[in-house]
Amino acid sequence: QVQLVESGGGLVQPGGSLRLSCVASGFILWRYSMSWYRQAPGKERELVARSTSAGDTNYVDSVKGRFTISRDNAKNTVYLQMNNLKAEDTAVYYCYADSNSRAYWGQGTQVTVSS
Repeated sequence: QVQLVESGGGLVQPGGSLRLSCVASGFILWRYSMSWYRQAPGKERELVARSTSAGDTNYVDSVKGRFTISRDNAKNTVYLQMNNLKAEDTAVYYCYADSNSRAYWGQGTQVTVSS
């Protein structure tokens, strides 16, 4: 059974850091591009960061220089290191896996940035 399980969300003050993890099971991670999306209340879900199966990474402009996506294929895990967090980063963060023929979503983890 395919699963993506996110963890690491929580409440953090502005300027703080969090590291999100997404553990994949039921498929082979290195064959998939892995992404983090987020959805804030009243807004559409947006792509935050992507790590392709070829090893390329890209980020939405608003997080460049602050967020880093990485993957450990041996552990079937993808990470999102988030530094210098801002109030506007508050959202539910979702892990997403896709290949040419398959796509899977995690259940999401809440990140709240507030003083």
